[in-house]
Amino acid sequence: MKKLTLFISVLFAIGLQAQVAIGKTNVTNNSVSLEFATTENRGLILPYVTDKSGIVAEGTIIYDATADHKVKYLKNNGTWVNLSEDDGTTATIGTADLTIQGTGRTEKELAKTVIGPNPSTDGTAGILVLTATNKAMILPKVASPHLNIYNPAAGLMVYDTTAKQLAVYNGKVWTFWKP
Repeated sequence: MKKLTLFISVLFAIGLQAQVAIGKTNVTNNSVSLEFATTENRGLILPYVTDKSGIVAEGTIIYDATADHKVKYLKNNGTWVNLSEDDGTTATIGTADLTIQGTGRTEKELAKTVIGPNPSTDGTAGILVLTATNKAMILPKVASPHLNIYNPAAGLMVYDTTAKQLAVYNGKVWTFWKP
């Protein structure tokens, strides 16, 4: 009962504050909805998706667990854009162990976390939904993730503080994106 009370209190606090710090005690920037600590070599693992047909929210970022195993985001025109290395060879096709998802499992539509204004009324589909229109998410920051994250998971995403660029891992190779 004590754990349930604590869990509910944390969810209530998230809804009131609309800002969350993970791995640290507080968010350091008022324009941030979700901020990660910079003291660990870990990243954000994207959801493994095998059917993108029902995803319509612009800006959605996923790990496409179909044949190409790539990290992708949905543009405003409904086009999925590849963020993973792609030189046309099997050397850049990612891999992921999907056995944890298993067969016969269904996603529960209401099993999600919403951070931002009115979290209880937001109907956007997703596991983690950031709803604030004036706040952003800061990715986990890691210096040279390709050297410092050992055994990265497919769909891992971080901000490389050494090269000052986005880094994504598709299960086989790292891809780096400069602004």
